[in-house]
Parts: sequence; structure tokens; C-alpha cells
Amino acid sequence: MEHSYKYFKRDVSWLSFNFRVLLEAEDKTLPVYERIKFLSIYSSNLEEFYEIRVAEHRGVIMKRNYVEEDSQEAEQILAAITNEVNNQQNVFYRIFQGQVLPELNKHGVFLYQDHIPKPFHKEVVKRYFEEEIFPFLSPVMLEPEAIRIFLRDRRLYLIVRLTKKGSASGKYYYALIKIPFAKVPRFIELPKHEATHYIMFIDDVIRANLSSVFPGYNVESCYSIKISRDADIYFEDENGNLVEKLKKKVKKRKIGALSRFMYDAAMPDDFLTFIRHTFGIDEDSLVRGGRYLNLQDLIKLPNPLGKAFELCRPEPINFALFEKADSVFKVIRQQDVLLHFPYYSFDYMLRFLTEAATDPNVAEIKVTQYRVAEDSAVINILIRAANIGKKVTVFVELKARFDEENNIHTAERMKQAGIRIIYSIPGLKVHAKVAVVLLKKPVESGYAYLSTGNFNEKTATVYSDMALLTSNQKIIHDIKDVFAVLEGRLENPRFDTLLVARFNMVDELTRMIRRESEHVRQGKKGRIILKMNGLHDQNMIMELYQASEAGVEIDLIVRGICCLVPNQPYSRNIRITRIVDMYLEHSRVWYFYNNGEENLYMTSADWMRRNLSRRIETAFPILSPEIKQEIIDILNIQLQDNVKACFIDENLANNFKHDNNPQKIRAQEAIYTYLSIRFKIK
Repeated sequence: MEHSYKYFKRDVSWLSFNFRVLLEAEDKTLPVYERIKFLSIYSSNLEEFYEIRVAEHRGVIMKRNYVEEDSQEAEQILAAITNEVNNQQNVFYRIFQGQVLPELNKHGVFLYQDHIPKPFHKEVVKRYFEEEIFPFLSPVMLEPEAIRIFLRDRRLYLIVRLTKKGSASGKYYYALIKIPFAKVPRFIELPKHEATHYIMFIDDVIRANLSSVFPGYNVESCYSIKISRDADIYFEDENGNLVEKLKKKVKKRKIGALSRFMYDAAMPDDFLTFIRHTFGIDEDSLVRGGRYLNLQDLIKLPNPLGKAFELCRPEPINFALFEKADSVFKVIRQQDVLLHFPYYSFDYMLRFLTEAATDPNVAEIKVTQYRVAEDSAVINILIRAANIGKKVTVFVELKARFDEENNIHTAERMKQAGIRIIYSIPGLKVHAKVAVVLLKKPVESGYAYLSTGNFNEKTATVYSDMALLTSNQKIIHDIKDVFAVLEGRLENPRFDTLLVARFNMVDELTRMIRRESEHVRQGKKGRIILKMNGLHDQNMIMELYQASEAGVEIDLIVRGICCLVPNQPYSRNIRITRIVDMYLEHSRVWYFYNNGEENLYMTSADWMRRNLSRRIETAFPILSPEIKQEIIDILNIQLQDNVKACFIDENLANNFKHDNNPQKIRAQEAIYTYLSIRFKIK
């Protein structure tokens, strides 16, 4: 039987998420520099989106990529993306220029929005240009029929239109200037004047001094442009020396095919036509911007006002169980422990690894690496363990996008220290976040760390993740089998506790969803809560649609991509909640009521097609009744959020859950309070 189920397009759904990020910049309850941060995050997200997703669609059209999409579908998706992004850009500049800049002005911070300095700054700007910028400028005159100049991605350029002094011909000349960000900051602070702080874009410092750059010309006009290039890495064959292949691919990333040409929307049509002809830009690549591009740089905007105008995040909670114990292992032997980042410090995880590195009864440490911090504390501890004689094995996923170079570098460091390194599996990514510590005595015993997030102490301060520490031997046995698969020693494992993608995960998820439907058919309660970052796999969405039709009540807490369409006859029992706040919601949790037995899993996996079929992911059961209740309480807090939460509707609109409830529940603040009370040191 054919189903008429609908599914949102993946990339259009992602744009809905990024628009929700942008809406945080409109929240007047936030400090102004927090709002500026969200403008930066929105821009940075969009940059990567064009480098990866849009580039993939263009690759289909140009016959460079062969994915499950035809060129007509790719063209339709690109048209929808361009339309939506142009609309969002209008909102971006309305918020930036109409709300954020006036708010800065109100507090005595003036960000120049044109290239003409105030009289009391003219000499300072001129001197800064001559001493700090001019030596690094290399303007190039443009000729449409000349050799085409290569534009680098993520770089900002100025295109200047000129006329010759003393000429009456009216002929235009054009020049290209690359802004030298490697040598100068994007913003400079100018001298304070009459209690007002002044900040200027480097772009405008250059604009104000163009007559010095082109002494024989009159400057008619000047506009910003930038491009995005295909930054994804494709492998026709992953066999052989993957490290060397990856190094070469990373170098070529900078010269990938063009995926976006962004320009100042104030640019006249004839000016734009000249640029398109000169650089060979097709109309489908055009994206309108404003006077200032590369606004992910706003994260670097100087703050002369102090911390009061930034968001003050609460100090991490002291976790009583570990604070009062002299040994992490001793605590874990007695009970399972759940850590919540960044509500707790990541130092507790580092303490776990440090104890593993120094305990004489530890025989071996095994860890997966997907994304780690530069100069990672985790890696340093593992190197220390190897240096004092511990056997250490690390599976390094080299293909973690944009972390390839860092992962190669850390792998080489670890290898030099004597750590056994296992590299990527051909055709797969390993996204599981697990570590196991194996003891000499008793044999086969140990401790495990299973997480929804990376072993990364830097992102752990802003990503909301959960991690389980356990000495449960069944879980440890399954983790050992996961590593046996990664090491190529085991082809057909049987997992008793873990759900592992490509082995038993999809089958078990399908079984648990259908079990809820069967309970409803028997007149019992059916209930599912799923928290994840992305929901894209159509087979799993179809299972949810069918469960909804059977009467199962389903709540989805999905931060990013969500291709399930709510408010349809077949999804009437499904609600989609999105939360964007001071921490990035990153944890994945799966809850199934199961007639009151309540099965609960935490996981590294989203329900994206890639996660369920082309990656090694792990989901681990929560067996402790106390921890299970703790997670259920947190899920319920998030579902009650009426400050930062939105419902996603059938048009992908972010509809805030603002209601008449006098009690305002901001989930991340409420979770902090909940954990503070639950685990305070007595």
C-alpha cells in the first residue's frame, strides 16, 4: 500500500533552524553582546551550509557529485534555498541595523556605518590606514577579457569603480582589493570622544582612504563581495594511505567549486553585471547581502562596556558524589553516575581519565576520537598514560568534517607517544563517543564512559550533553565488542545492552516504536519522547507517522533538521519542540513508556540517514531507576519551556510557546536549578 506521507526537504528544514538562531538576536531580554553573538552564529552556520549542502546540490547539477538526487530536484531545492536565504538576510539586517546598533548607541558605543570618519577621527583613521593596512594591500585592475582572477573562499573583497582624473570619456575602470584580515583585525577601536566609544570596520577604514590607493582616479563607488566554495571532501576510494589522501584533499578544499557569490544588495545592476561577467558567476549563485559581509566576525566586535553587557553563564555545579570522594572509580563501583555538561564541569570527565592513567590496576584504556579541542587535555592525559606504561588504544575518525587536520595532528602526536592508533573505516564514519578502562584484577572488569557528545573540554562549556559512567559488566562487554569491530577483529557482533548502528539499532528502535502502537491497540497508554539534533530518515519518520495514527502520543525535541511534517491527519499526535538558548542543545535521548516499564536510552546518534546506515553509533540504556527519573524530569522541564521553546508547524515556522502561564519556565535555567538542588553538597 502506497502512503501519501509528506516530508520536509532536509535543507529547507535546516534553514528554519538557523532562522530560529537568528531570532535570538531579536530577544530584547538578552544583553546586547549576546544578541550580537547570535548574529555571528547565524552567519557562521550559513557559511558552512553553503560550503557543504549547497555545494552538494550544485555538484549534482554540474555532474560532479553522484548522490540520491537528480539535477531537476537539485535546481528546485536551490531555488527554495535562495528564496528563503534572501528573506532571512532582510531580517538579519533589520535586526542588526534597526535594533542592535541603536541599542549599542544607547549605551555609548557607536559602530561606524559609513566610510566617512568624524572630524575628530579623520587623522587617526588616516594614520592607521597608512601604517597598518596600506603595506598589505595589493589592488588588481580588472579586465573582463583578461586572465580570470581566483577569488578565495571566506575572504572579503572590495570592488571599486573608478574614472580617470581629467578624462571626459565617462569610461569606468574596476579594481579588486582583498581585505588583509590575516594582518589586521576586522574592527578597530578609535579614541573615545565625549563619553562615546567608537568602533570602525576595517572595510570602512580602507574605503575612507581609497583616494590614496588610486591616486590617478576618482572613486565612483565601492561594494563588498565574498564567495563560498565547496568545502566537502569526497573519496572515490578510501583504501590505501587515508592520512596522505586526506592531507591532499584538505589542501584542495580552498579551491573547491563556487557555491555562493554574496554581494552588497545596493550595488547597481550594471556593476553586478560587470562582476558576473568578469568572474564567470551564474545567476543561481547570487545571494544578496548588505554593506558588510562576513558578519560571523561580529563575534570579535570589541566590548568597551564590560561583562555587564554580555551573558553571564552560571558557574558549573559542584557534583557532590565526586567532590566528597577521593576516587572516581570507587563511586562508579557503587553506582552508575550521570554527568550533565555544561551544568557540571568537564573536569569530572578529565578526573576519570586521569585516575585511569595513574591507577596501577588499570591495564588498558580505549577511546574513540571524533572531535577534540586543539591542545586537548583529553589527548594529553592519554599520552601521559602511555608514557607511564599503560596500554592505550584510540580510534581516530579522520573524516570529521573541518576537524580533519586537527585529528591528523593529534593522531600523530599520540602515535609518537606509543599509543596504538586505529584510523577511519573505509566508507564509514565512527561517531560513537565511548571510552572503556580495563582492569588487571578482576580480569574482564573495568569502567565505561558513554556520552552524547565529544571528548572536547572546550565545546563542553557551551554544548549541553550527558555522559554515563558505569561499571556494569554487560555494558563494558558490549563496548569491548564495539572496539573489536573497529579493530577489524569482529564482523558479526551480538550486543546485549547497547544499540549499535548498522547492527541492531534500527531493528530495536522499530520494535520499540511498534510496541507502543500495540499497547494502544490493547487499550493501554502509548508514549514516546525523542530528543535529538536531527530527524531525517524517512523510514523512521514513517514509523512515527504510523504510531501517531495508532494513537501513540509522541513528543519530539529536535534542535535542527526535522523532516517530519506535523499537524497532518497522520501526525496529529506528534508535537515538535525546538529549543535555542545559551547552550547548544546537543544531547540525544530516547524514551519509550512500554506499559510503565519505561525504556530509556542516551545516544550519540541522530535519526539522520547517515547516522543510522553509514556510521558506527552507540545508544546505551539507562538502568538506574534514580538516573532514569532524573532524565525524565529533565525531558519534562524542556517540554514545559514557555520562554525559549518553539513549536514547529506544518510551514516550518518557529512558533514560540509563549502562553498565559504566570510561571515562566526557561528550560536551561530550570535544569540548572533542578540539578543544583538535587546534587548540592550537604
